[in-house]
Amino acid sequence: MATIYDFNLLDKKGNPVSLAQYKGKVLLVVNTATGCGFTPQYEDLEAMYHRLKDKGLEILDIPCNQFGHQAPGTDDEIKEFCTLKFGADFPQFKKSDVNGKNELPLYTWLKSQKGFTGHYEEKLAAIMEKLYNDNNPEPRKKDDIQWNFTKFLIGRDGNVVARFEPTADMKEVEAQVAALL
Repeated sequence: MATIYDFNLLDKKGNPVSLAQYKGKVLLVVNTATGCGFTPQYEDLEAMYHRLKDKGLEILDIPCNQFGHQAPGTDDEIKEFCTLKFGADFPQFKKSDVNGKNELPLYTWLKSQKGFTGHYEEKLAAIMEKLYNDNNPEPRKKDDIQWNFTKFLIGRDGNVVARFEPTADMKEVEAQVAALL
């Protein structure tokens, strides 16, 4: 059976990075955007990272521009924004798709391990669905990522423990992360 350690991501320069280098760590994989209503979560993520990285937490930041084109700019511009605005210093990878025909194989696996089980306020869901459909030619599948800042929690064994939708309370996310450490 596959684990997260069987996958690679590209760094912002396009070089492959084996996720096997994170063996034994607790990982939080997050698809992010710099111009999203959820972008302030970078502040919470960075604070959690500083509190817990010495205990074995790594946050893997994967910018994604599939949701309303809210991650414009180059990989270097995105990194600069996150560093200057939020002090983010956890690993950030190349901007990538998380849904559709060009989705990262990592996301195909993550979604197969923990599908969408959450929900959003009806009005918010309708707005998000319209923005997604207006900007993506492929229809969204049931377990696809719904929006930026969806988080997958990975245990030290490399398996998916939980999926958090963007509206999840960051205190709940951190509590579950801390419980694995």
